Formats: sequence, structure tokens, C-alpha cells
Amino acid sequence: MDRTILHCDCNAFYASVETLLDPTLADGPAAVCGDPDSRHGIILAKNEQAKACGVQTAETIWRAKRKCPELRLVAPHRAEYVKYSRLCNELYLQYTDLVDPFGIDESFLDVTGSMHLFGTGEQIADTLRRRMRTELGLTISVGVSFDRAFAKLGSDYRKPDATTVFSRANYKEKVWPLPVSALLYAGRHATARLDKLGIYTIGELAACDPAFVHRTLGKLGDTLLRYARGEDDEPVRSFYEERAVKSVGNSMTFAHDLRGEDEYRMGITALCDNVGRRLRSRGLLCQTVQLAVRDPQFRDRSRQVGLERPTDSTRVLIDTALALLRAHWPPDQPVRLLSVTAANLLPAAAACEQLSLFDAADDLAQRDRQRKLDQTVDALRARFGERAVVFGHAVKKPKDVPDDTSP
Repeated sequence: MDRTILHCDCNAFYASVETLLDPTLADGPAAVCGDPDSRHGIILAKNEQAKACGVQTAETIWRAKRKCPELRLVAPHRAEYVKYSRLCNELYLQYTDLVDPFGIDESFLDVTGSMHLFGTGEQIADTLRRRMRTELGLTISVGVSFDRAFAKLGSDYRKPDATTVFSRANYKEKVWPLPVSALLYAGRHATARLDKLGIYTIGELAACDPAFVHRTLGKLGDTLLRYARGEDDEPVRSFYEERAVKSVGNSMTFAHDLRGEDEYRMGITALCDNVGRRLRSRGLLCQTVQLAVRDPQFRDRSRQVGLERPTDSTRVLIDTALALLRAHWPPDQPVRLLSVTAANLLPAAAACEQLSLFDAADDLAQRDRQRKLDQTVDALRARFGERAVVFGHAVKKPKDVPDDTSP
């Protein structure tokens, strides 16, 4: 028996929440953006009127204003977005406990076991759309299908406030003519490679030999081929199932471009302080450190390195991230954004360390002192607040806005 999967996607979520906070935003084009004075000058979300003017998410504010001079700009209210995301999922949970959030504004639902109570998947989708409008003041587009990938396609197929059903009977007619780029995880590089081979549509990809697709795109190709053929068997997890944390990261866009070793160290220290604290609070160690850098022209570079031993030490994170930066970023090139991520995690209780004959006693003692220092700093902050203890290298940092990149 086929499953019945829904993908519910809030339409223009940030902009819609802002309109609930200020109904006058509904009177014309509006967009949510960062503070231009802090150089967060990018459109984060736009309403339908702004979209009709050609305003695009992630473009610069000045470009959006050129397209739409009357565009109203509002700062984001992140706490409100989290609140409405929770309310949306609470509504979904009235129909099934198999609610799997896929971002702040979208969720997968498996309603296979609920249809005897609430009707077909399409009927449940229409009910959710109606209740979302009347009870929360938001609109959603819902895709209904027998697997997650096609349900996600369905929610993108018609917007706003629409239900689209891709069934066994119609998916070849409706899905296969769509471009490969419409598939979940089919990014720019993957679709460009397929374009060069004359594979433009989902149907053309579905007809390909699996070995050929694997040679072309590796594991990603295997996944995309399953999606194209309607063979996605990934389950929709229960909302109450504990999610394993896969990485802990933090990024920061700076109020001015960083230049030189001192300013680089300042930024990395602030980021690693946050990441190390969060690792310790979760009882996790990382085995890989990842660094991403963005210059003022929005060109990105990322590197990672495996660690000799798992760690949650803030000092180790700082030293490792700085070493990556020195090795892969010219010292005279300005930095707009830095991101540090601790990856390849494992529980601290499950970690064991094989001591080497070459480990000096002084080295072991220093690591023990660092561990105790981290624990002391964490305890002081828990008691007296986050600013009770500050790294010296971070004291003179500008008024930058940190953005967590993982839970």
C-alpha cells in the first residue's frame, strides 16, 4: 500500500508574519531584510506584490529598490518566526504525529494512518490550508504524493495557497516534463553537469542508466535518480523523535571588513567561543573543524581539517580555525563573513583516547588545565550571564551580528 505524504510550505513566511505584526504591509510591496547600516543589506523575504515587481530573495537591497522604488523594508523578528513555526506544527500534529519539520516554514506529514479519520490526503491538505488561513492568518501550499520528493515538488508546483496531487496515475505526465532543477537537492552544479549531457527534464533523468548517473554525479546522482523515478522511500519521522545533532556552527557578518591577523583572530575567537560552549553544553566532541570565508564581493571559500583527537576545547577550535585561515586566505585580503563549524560529532561519554608514548606530560597537563578553564568559564556564564567572561581577543570586536548555523 502506498503512503500518503504531504509537504506543507508556508507562502512568503517571513513577509506574511511581518504583515500579521503590521497589517499595513499588505497595502503594497514589502520585504524583510537585514540592517543596511550593519551591512546585512540583503533581501531575506518578500511579499507577493514585491515578487511581482521582480524583487528576489538574497539580492541586495539597492538592487531591489532599483526594481521597486516604493518597496517597504522591515527588519526581521526572528522570535515571531519561531513562534508561528511552532503554531503551524501544532496544527499539523492534530492530524498525525508523523510531522517532520524541514526548515522553519515547511514540514513533511505522513497521513497514511489518519485518512480513515480525516479523509483523503487531498482533503486533509485542503482542510489544513483553510484552517491555516482562518486560525493563523497564514497561507500554505501543499503537495500530496506517495513519497517525500514528489510531495515537495507538489508544494512548489502551484503557489500561493494551493493543493497539488502527484499520484501514481499522473506523475509521469505532470512531474517528468519538469526541469531537473525542480528536484530536491538538485543544485546548480549538478543540473549544469546534466545539461551538458543533454539531460534537462526529470523524465530524461529517470530514463538514464543508474551506473551512468552514478559515474556522473556520485551518491547525489543515485539520490536524484531515485527521486526522479518515484522511488524515494525515506520515512517521515515522528515530531517527537529526538534528532541527532550533526554539526554545531556559528557565522558572523562583520560591520566592517576584517583585515590582518589581529582582526581575523578577533572574529574567529568570538565564533569558536560560541561553538565550544555549545558543544560542551550538549556533551559532544567534534572530530572535524570547518571554516568558511566570504569576501566583500560575496565570493566564498571553505576548508576543513580532521583533528588528531576529538575535542570540545575552545582553544583548540580557535587555533585550528586560525591555522585554516592562514593556510587558505591571503593575509591582505578583506573578510566580510566568517563561519566556524564543528562537525563529525560524537558523544563525549562515548569517546576514548589512545594515549601515545610521545605525548609529553606537559602537554597532557596543559590540556587538563584548558578543560578546567572551559568548565570554569561555562559555570561563571551560567551564573552571571554571557558577558561575565569575555576572551581578550574579542573585547574590541565591532557591533557584529552572529547567526547560528546549526542547532
